[in-house]
Amino acid sequence: MTIIAKMKKVEISRKRHVAKSITWRIVGTLDTYLISWLLLHNLGEIGIFDVEISSEIKEKAKEAALLIAVMELITKTILYYFHERIWSRIRWITKQEVRHIIKTISWRLVGAIDTILLVFIAFWILFPSTKGAAEVALSMFSIEIITKMILYYIHERVWFKSNFGVVKPKSQ
Repeated sequence: MTIIAKMKKVEISRKRHVAKSITWRIVGTLDTYLISWLLLHNLGEIGIFDVEISSEIKEKAKEAALLIAVMELITKTILYYFHERIWSRIRWITKQEVRHIIKTISWRLVGAIDTILLVFIAFWILFPSTKGAAEVALSMFSIEIITKMILYYIHERVWFKSNFGVVKPKSQ
């Protein structure tokens, strides 16, 4: 029996997507908070980034990181849920490891765009301008592309091994 035939026999419940969304958001939001706080507080001092961050941004680093994380909690929970629903209908990628890698990349693209927008929104809310937002957003992107892809792949593999929310058909 092929994997496609097996995939058609099980149904993924919405509660599984909700649970995956919540667990991923906990992991992803903690990662975003830590990265954004470290960058906002120390970006000018990190040798690989040639960026000067104002003292006002450094002083409000925790507040800005928290704002970014809270906004992300809301936006990415919604985006992740729909990403899961879409991927539950994609059946043409049959090898699970390959599927998880492609799914990881597609989610990272959605997540990166969202993070970049949220950094600009946080700067607009907390500071008189968005000066420095591009540098912070791109720096976050360059770090998160690694951390989040690793964390997401691990998250996918853990959930793949879980039967929570998988509805198996009754024997005919």
